[in-house]
Amino acid sequence: MRIKKGNILRKIFSSMVWSIDDKESIFITFDDGPTPGVTEWILNTLDRYDAKATFFVLGKNVELYPDLYQMILDRGHKVGNHTYSHQKGWGMSLERYIEDVDLASDMVHSELFRPPYAQITRSQLRVMCQRFKVVMWTVLTRDYNRHLSPKKCMRASVEGMQGGDIIAFHDSAKSFRNMSHALPFVLRTARDKGLKCKIIEL
Repeated sequence: MRIKKGNILRKIFSSMVWSIDDKESIFITFDDGPTPGVTEWILNTLDRYDAKATFFVLGKNVELYPDLYQMILDRGHKVGNHTYSHQKGWGMSLERYIEDVDLASDMVHSELFRPPYAQITRSQLRVMCQRFKVVMWTVLTRDYNRHLSPKKCMRASVEGMQGGDIIAFHDSAKSFRNMSHALPFVLRTARDKGLKCKIIEL
């Protein structure tokens, strides 16, 4: 699902990063990891295409799987904060939200942040923007949707692909069926279009 420039969300939350000014590159991202069996597959697939990506990791998973987290860094990829426990910002106090983000920050040292479920209140966003670059996406693959077939996920992932796109996948067991079909297709399509796959540096 492509989030177009005129989309109401992009207008309302203009302080977030929805795309990057780079016509020669795309920026593949993965949320929710690291996840045993999935993260390694992602890293090996990226290596085969000489591609780099940005992983928005959960603090609780970094705590559980520090070796996988280190593997992401050792392979030359970037990490971002995705909170400690995958909290929904809506209906959550500012203080509790900041506390959860801070728990993740103790382990994940990054200037990048992505709110889980894209759910964040205005007050939470104000604070996050003071401390991080808040990164969203141009293309949401919806790889987590079990009602979405792998073929449809593949098509959605490359819809209108162009330089500057931020593509959101998930590093999770739930998403693996669709993501494992779509990621190689995205990497091949980017290569055929002459686009590099780079980490997010803002």
